[in-house]
Amino acid sequence: MVNNSIQRTSKFRLFLAKEGNAYAFISGYALMFIIFIVVPVLLAVLLSFTLFDTIQFPTFIGLKNYVTLLTQDDIFMKYVLPNTIEFAVIVGPGGYLLSFILAWMLAQLPHLPRTILALILYSPSMTSGVAMSVVWLSIFSGDQNGYLNSLMLNYNFIQEPIQWLQSPQYLMPIMIIVTLWSSMGVGFLAMLAGILEINPEMYEAGALDGISNRFQEIIYITIPSMRPQMLFGAVMAIVSTFQAGAIGVTLSGANPTPQYAGQLIVNHIEDYGFLRYEMGYAAAISVVLLLMVLIFARVANSLFGSRE
Repeated sequence: MVNNSIQRTSKFRLFLAKEGNAYAFISGYALMFIIFIVVPVLLAVLLSFTLFDTIQFPTFIGLKNYVTLLTQDDIFMKYVLPNTIEFAVIVGPGGYLLSFILAWMLAQLPHLPRTILALILYSPSMTSGVAMSVVWLSIFSGDQNGYLNSLMLNYNFIQEPIQWLQSPQYLMPIMIIVTLWSSMGVGFLAMLAGILEINPEMYEAGALDGISNRFQEIIYITIPSMRPQMLFGAVMAIVSTFQAGAIGVTLSGANPTPQYAGQLIVNHIEDYGFLRYEMGYAAAISVVLLLMVLIFARVANSLFGSRE
């Protein structure tokens, strides 16, 4: 027994000597990840099975919140879910494709203009909230002083100002335009870095093997050589698309948005969680959103993940 104890102690010390520094370095991140990611997700899953109004202690009600969401919540099924799918299908792939195209175009430029243009394209993702309030609200203002209304009135395209941000007909297209404008984030930078890291000799070898144009270079050399960056960009595009809820509320100035035209799942969560204080039901919606993000992330991983 004593010998076994001594052996276990010596193995543990040997493990600490070899791996201790590595685990010490990641311990801070692991602690923060558990506190701010794992614990909140687990609590949201547990709360989704309860009736909780933030005042009384949660009451377990089983799957009732999920049944209500799928069978009785007409707003969710008629407006929120279709809006979210439409928004995600257009903004997600659209922003992702736009990021790749712009990153590829910038990679063809010399260092100085590439750096300046990359900063210009990246800056909207850092200042999107402020820019939305200052720039886009001024452009789409519903009075005659709004830039777009003023321009169209001057050229007699319209006879009276259009309430762009209060009209269900125009709110979703405007949300999509503004989101695409601010979609050049870290995924775009990762793609640019991935393209720049490709060895130029691979293109020369490809030319010898019969690749004759830039499109073939992109398909057969560029994309396969930067799968990790493509996967990272895809995951970031998915997450940012599904968590984009503030844009409709910021543009329209109301939650819910006018006639639910720009209501996304995140807005629905905020509506029930922070306006109606139905935290259990809001947690159930958030779990559904998490599952949607996981499904799309798995699809992205199957497309751009390692083949090894």
